[in-house]
Parts: sequence; C-alpha cells; structure tokens
Amino acid sequence: MEPENAVLLLMLVTVSAAQNDCSCLNNKRTHCDFDTSGKCLCRSVGSNHQVDCSTLTSKCLLKKAEMFTVDSKRFPKPSHGYLDNDGIYDPDCEDNGVFKARQCNQTDTCWCVNTAGIRRTEKGDRNLICNELVRTNWIFIEMKHREMNAPFAASEVETILRQIVQDRYYLRSEYIPLIEYQYPYIHIDLKQNATQKSYRDVDIVDVAYYFERDIKHNSIFSSSKAFNLSVNGLPMEVEEILIYYVDEKPPEFSMKRLTAGVSAVAVVIVLAIILGITVLFFIIRRRTGKYEKVEMKGMGEMRRGQNSQLP
Repeated sequence: MEPENAVLLLMLVTVSAAQNDCSCLNNKRTHCDFDTSGKCLCRSVGSNHQVDCSTLTSKCLLKKAEMFTVDSKRFPKPSHGYLDNDGIYDPDCEDNGVFKARQCNQTDTCWCVNTAGIRRTEKGDRNLICNELVRTNWIFIEMKHREMNAPFAASEVETILRQIVQDRYYLRSEYIPLIEYQYPYIHIDLKQNATQKSYRDVDIVDVAYYFERDIKHNSIFSSSKAFNLSVNGLPMEVEEILIYYVDEKPPEFSMKRLTAGVSAVAVVIVLAIILGITVLFFIIRRRTGKYEKVEMKGMGEMRRGQNSQLP
C-alpha cells in the first residue's frame, strides 16, 4: 500500500472512531445513541430521561438508575423484594429530574422528602399530602482518613479538596464556604440557597452524591474519569464518610417514636419499683416472722419458770 493511501485510511478510521464515540462522560448509567442529525443523545437508565452530559445528573435520576442496574458486587434483587430502608427505594422524579415531594413504595406507604430525597416526615398512606419540595441548602460532610505517621498539611488538604469539588463536580467556589482539617478528620461545608443558584449551576445535593460515590469507590463517572484523592503525592485513604442534610425548613417528624420510647422506659421503671417493693415486703415479712417466733419462745419459757415457782 502506498504511503499516501495508508495515511488516508488512518484518517478515515480515526474520524469514524470519533463519530462512533457516543457516551456520557459524567454518567455511566446512561444509554447513548446518535439522532438523525448526528447529535449524540444520552438517556438515563430506568427513567429514559434525557440528560445533559456536560454537567452532573440529578440525584433522583441516579438513584432511579441504580434500581435498574445490577451491581457486580451484589446479588440480583428478587423481583418483588424490597428493603424497609429510607435510603433505598425507587424514586419518582419530576420532568426536570428532581425528586417529587411525595415518595411511595410498592406497599402504598408514602412520605415527604427534601430535594436530596431524604425522608423528612412520618410515613403515611396514599392520602398523605406533601405541599412542597423543601430545599436542602446546607450539606455537612465529615470524613475520616486512615491514620498515618504524620498528618497532612491543613492548607494542602483544603486546596486539593476545593480544587476537586470545583473541577470534578463543577461547583463554584462560593458554594464551598468551609473546608477544615483536624487530623484525621475532614469537614466540608456546601451551602446553596435557591436564590443563589442559577439555571446552569449544579446542585450541592448532586455534588455530594457524586462525591460520596467516588469516596466509596463506586463512581458514577465513566472509567476514563478516574478518581484520585492524594495530597502532595501521598494517597488519602478515607475510611468513613458521613453526610448530614440541613433543609430550609425543619423536618416534620412527630413525637410518636419519642413518646413510645419514653413510655417503654417508664414501664420498665415502674416494674422495677414494683419488684423492689415486693422483694422488700417479703424480706420484712420474713424478719418479722422470726422476731415473732423468738418473742413467743421467750414468753413460753417465762411462763414455765413462773409455774415452777408456784407452791
């Protein structure tokens, strides 16, 4: 083959491969294909909702996709099986990808959630009314890394984490008001009010979810966007991550569970008191009986002595 033809063939193969590369870099749980105009369109697994692959996918669509994705580290779920766990359910999403204010499971049990999909009310039936989707405007992230011979430099930890959150998750710096490091614990604050967030801004809820999955080595990004957390060339191995969600309005849990707990404690205390009184009663009764026997014996001996002295 002539050199000119070989170069031309290589160019054609390269162009063809580039044209066939239709995938979503920021969400591996999608199915992508070219439309009639040659544009690559990607839809979320489970909901078939079209997603914008230039940014993060909403947490609601991601959790819904998880229900339809078999994780190689888990056994396949039974078709009618479910867990009584608020963190695992098949969510209902709005057309724009956010959680619907009311969520229900297959047993017609319903509850109200915040924008993070976290339950914020007691559970009820299908008649439960959730008037609004309350916004989560503050996310408190706490991590603990594996102990080392010497701690990292606090300024380097803050710089690396702030850079990761900004570059990898597209979150503007103004929404990251605080990053603290006190060996071996790390604290990250994400704050974002509805009035601050523009249309193109990613939501802190989605950022926290992507970040948590990266930390737990179950990334949502495609394999070409690997996660590497290191400080000054040393890997930071996170052993624990806790995420707290704070809403614009306080949760609406009733006092039922607290009342039940207090009632149970009160019953135990009352039973203990009754048992103690009963035991004390028998002890006193037993001792009293002994005293009565001794007294009767003494009186009998005295009477016998008097009788022997009589003429």
